[in-house]
Amino acid sequence: MLFKNATIYTMEQDPFVGDFKMDKGVFTKVGKDLTPDEGEDVQDLNGLYVFPGLVESHCHLGMEETAIRFEGDDVNEITDPITPNMRGIDGCNPQDETVREALKGGVTTVAAGPGSANVIGGTFFAYKTVGNCIDEMSIENPIAMKAAFGENPKRCYQGKKIDTRMQISALLRETLEKTKEYLAKKEAAKDDLSKMPAYDQKLEAMIPVVKKELPLKCHAHRADDILTVIRIAKEYDIEVTLDHATDGRCIAQQIKESGFPCICGPSLGHKTKFELKSKSFKTPGVLNAAGILVSITTDSPVIPEQYLSLCAALAAKDGMDEYDAIKAITINPAKILHLENRIGSIKEGKDADFIICTKNILDTTNEIKAVYVDGKKAV
Repeated sequence: MLFKNATIYTMEQDPFVGDFKMDKGVFTKVGKDLTPDEGEDVQDLNGLYVFPGLVESHCHLGMEETAIRFEGDDVNEITDPITPNMRGIDGCNPQDETVREALKGGVTTVAAGPGSANVIGGTFFAYKTVGNCIDEMSIENPIAMKAAFGENPKRCYQGKKIDTRMQISALLRETLEKTKEYLAKKEAAKDDLSKMPAYDQKLEAMIPVVKKELPLKCHAHRADDILTVIRIAKEYDIEVTLDHATDGRCIAQQIKESGFPCICGPSLGHKTKFELKSKSFKTPGVLNAAGILVSITTDSPVIPEQYLSLCAALAAKDGMDEYDAIKAITINPAKILHLENRIGSIKEGKDADFIICTKNILDTTNEIKAVYVDGKKAV
């Protein structure tokens, strides 16, 4: 299929008026004055705008269902602060209406997983927002291991297993050390089952983290918690992402030097706990200007997923460069999730996920005319 005469935000180059083709679920050509092949369908998008499908790098979409407070909440397994063996995909209901609403809002890929009650909460996975079977919708599982610092684990386990930030760090370090020891024993045993350590589901789940095959997705709001994440990441030579980064503005230089990306938000709504006292839409722009790879999150259901573009618009209103704000909900989260070879931009060979709009995606009066996922019209 050939789409012509649209203002295209490929996120690979400056916006331009041009054309693009797709076939068998992927983009095949992007440029100007493309000619149709024999029998090819042609759609004239004169006056319309095209953007890549939006990408959410941190949420719980489908795991805390709409209008159901208890039975529909599968976000946190608050029985043990160390639960790396939990798998987000097992708690996700893709038929909840929030997933369809996200799709209608132009969000075509999300990374979803456990919440922040536990020091280690389990694995995130990435899925497209079209379908009725989460196994068929998933495009990468697992994609990250969730960890949390600060107020949430302290509150959930106060008087039981955690009273201070020191204990959060101690529990994480202990788990990383045990994983390294467990892995060393497995590697030394090779094929000799008699020398194998006893199977440990939790440590098995952590092996990809210590091998740097899976990033630790770190919930951290306060500056001291962000710096603790960086400290532990350096100690154990692991990959991390700094999720929320509410206080990131005051330690932008240290974050930049760490090389770790930031997933900023959710910044819409009240400051519902102490850690959020510095919450602001200024943060993504400040971190981006410092040269840090930044994406913007709704943390859905904290903010409904369909308002991801609104969050980017508010960041732009508060000082972030407009084009960079669009990058923060398209190609940047794709890069943070290591999925930039498939999603996040309009480029030959990538998944044909895109949105057709009446105006710029950050314009609050914009109307989304159509959403395509894998080359098929979904909305």
